[in-house]
Amino acid sequence: MSVTYRDAGVDIDAGDALVERIKRLAAPTRTPHVLEGIGGFAGLCSVPGGLQDPVLVSGTDGVGTKLKVAFATGVHDTVGIDLVAMCVNDIITVGARPLFFLDYFATGKLDVDVGEAVVRGIADGCKQAGCALLGGETAELPSMYADGEYDLAGFAVGVVERAKLLDGKRVAAGDVVIGVASSGLHSNGYSLARRVFEREMALGMDARVAELGSTVGEVLLTPTRIYARAVAELLGACGEEVRALSHITGGGLPGNVPRVLPEGLGVRLDATSWERPAVFRVIAAGGPVEEAEMRRTFNLGVGLIAVVHRDAADRAVETLQRAGETAWVAGEVLPVGDVAFEERVRFAS
Repeated sequence: MSVTYRDAGVDIDAGDALVERIKRLAAPTRTPHVLEGIGGFAGLCSVPGGLQDPVLVSGTDGVGTKLKVAFATGVHDTVGIDLVAMCVNDIITVGARPLFFLDYFATGKLDVDVGEAVVRGIADGCKQAGCALLGGETAELPSMYADGEYDLAGFAVGVVERAKLLDGKRVAAGDVVIGVASSGLHSNGYSLARRVFEREMALGMDARVAELGSTVGEVLLTPTRIYARAVAELLGACGEEVRALSHITGGGLPGNVPRVLPEGLGVRLDATSWERPAVFRVIAAGGPVEEAEMRRTFNLGVGLIAVVHRDAADRAVETLQRAGETAWVAGEVLPVGDVAFEERVRFAS
């Protein structure tokens, strides 16, 4: 008897079935700039007209060990939102408008229902970001992944006029730092979070924690917020008075805010200006995890930082709030001299 590809662990029919489901999920994300849909060798998207000297902006990321929570709970329709968020929230920091998104889904044995759930989340994230799910790749790789597991990677492309690029060079002492709330851990620090919950606290993903008001799994799978539409509103309302934007990911506030500041400048943040979500308090106490480690690992409730001219601070906060975000004045920019990278973020309480 001859050996087939399916005998070797690759089911072409399952892959084809998933592609047909993906086409239905991607269709509602289509924008006027998309020229071709899912299923060809390449996706086509035109650059929007009316832009002066347009610059394409790209970003790529994954979801990390947050996927382990999806595997443990069997909930797969939210990590796709995280995938889009981690890419799109990066490219909007330079003022870009997201145009399209591509995904890479790899697994040892393809489960069409799981794959569809993941892509359903990706399509949801694209709709939130206002970009098209233009294409992707599904790879069935026998023996590469444990049973029931998969990996994700995402790729976002946006566009911005060269004259409107945000590069942080105009940030000056006295500018105001605006905090925009996260929805929780987003997609960073999960190796430490899982270590605390599973080992130090001996809690399973289905354990209900009173302070969290939910199970461990539910709070850890809370999707990352996508800030694309809110940032578009902010740039429309405040224009050049927006000096810089920072997406708070791995490394927390100390590891991300200095990336958009000129040398010699730092920020002083009022740690009392926002309340940390309960998940961070539980992790800190349950480890225990020292405050310095919490700050350099997690976003601590701040998913995005906007640096604006002092005259635009109130307008920026009001605009972000009207766009559905929780936003507040979190601190100010100040001279710090020649200090270590993470020391450029200082906390006052």
